[in-house]
Amino acid sequence: MAVAHRMYARALFEAARDQGRIDIARDELAELVSALETTPELEAFLANPQLDPPAKASVLDEITTGADPVVRNFVRVVASKGRGGQFRAIAEEFEAIVDREQGRLKVELTTAYDLGDDEAKAIVSRIEQASGRTVEATRTVDPDLIGGLILQAGSLRVDASVRGRLDRLRRELVSRT
Repeated sequence: MAVAHRMYARALFEAARDQGRIDIARDELAELVSALETTPELEAFLANPQLDPPAKASVLDEITTGADPVVRNFVRVVASKGRGGQFRAIAEEFEAIVDREQGRLKVELTTAYDLGDDEAKAIVSRIEQASGRTVEATRTVDPDLIGGLILQAGSLRVDASVRGRLDRLRRELVSRT
């Protein structure tokens, strides 16, 4: 399934890029996903494999009236191919492709205490230097970390917290007995 998500997301990216509408496609796809999240009945309708894909495409055609033609055609094709229940995963993959192509990296910094702006900027600056990309960071606080931080960037997770170090040490000690 993940291969299909990437394939559809890549197709939308290339079509939107060719027409200079990447930002529009990104915004409108995000709006569709938001509508699905706030309307569970619609999401259940699209995910139901027993319902006819053309019926799903017809409903989505009505919902996307006024949308950019690239997005509207994309939604119609995805639904007609029986993938209407996968818009969220496709949108996530599309977002990742856009970020990669535009040299942007989204990271989540989890720290034991609230970072000051200067501390956060210093960490983001180091990540930008190491990755060669512009970094968009979100910050969360987890006092259970004791100290240090956890950096999450896509599927990459770097645990440099005190709690993480203690857990690794504990596992090492247990495995040696």
